[in-house]
Amino acid sequence: MNLETVMQELEALGKERTKKIYQSNGAHEPLFGVATGEMKPLFRKIKRNQPLAEQLYATGNYDAMYFAGVIADPEAMTEADFERWIDGAYFYMLSDYVVAVTLAETDIAQDVSDKWIASGIELKMSAGWSCYCWMLGNRPDREFSEEKLADMLDLVKQTIHDAPDRTKYAMNNFIYTVGVSYVPLHEKAVAIAKEVGPVEVHRGTAKSKFLNASGNIQKAVDKGQLGFKRKYVRC
Repeated sequence: MNLETVMQELEALGKERTKKIYQSNGAHEPLFGVATGEMKPLFRKIKRNQPLAEQLYATGNYDAMYFAGVIADPEAMTEADFERWIDGAYFYMLSDYVVAVTLAETDIAQDVSDKWIASGIELKMSAGWSCYCWMLGNRPDREFSEEKLADMLDLVKQTIHDAPDRTKYAMNNFIYTVGVSYVPLHEKAVAIAKEVGPVEVHRGTAKSKFLNASGNIQKAVDKGQLGFKRKYVRC
């Protein structure tokens, strides 16, 4: 299948209601409003196809960019490719659920994420923290440095309340994911979550929302999810 055919297929799958939901979260035209589950039959036809993924991502169409992440071959992508993708990720559903997810399947994931976390740029930082969450929820604990993750938890404690909103979401999720999926630092994550307390985010509205990693870690523990690892990063 070529770019034109895939774009036609995606357009046919679009729903106005889904489109409005995406737009309320920050997506803008062009987009069709394709539910992610509706993309699975199309993925089964195409499988992994990096050249087509690059063409789709370059369209600027949200649904095409998302589907690019579904069919991407992460190991075929270089750091420069990921920099180009994160530069094109104009809101969090692209930065955290397309770019970060794709990056999480590579050998360069930690190095690139570290640079993004240190960048001071909201969506890059968000993608960097999110990438660690995707990795921690999938990879064996032995693939991570306990000392490094402990230092990252300390960094979150010191900076989360002053971070940009989308970065706050990802940092809060990092505390939660370490607390649930990385057993060696469970106790430290629990302690950090309590010290951090509720984290205020605004979501572009007058009414604030408060994130609470502490309560969510406890809920996961109560459900017997301590040490949880998912089989795949991408569905």
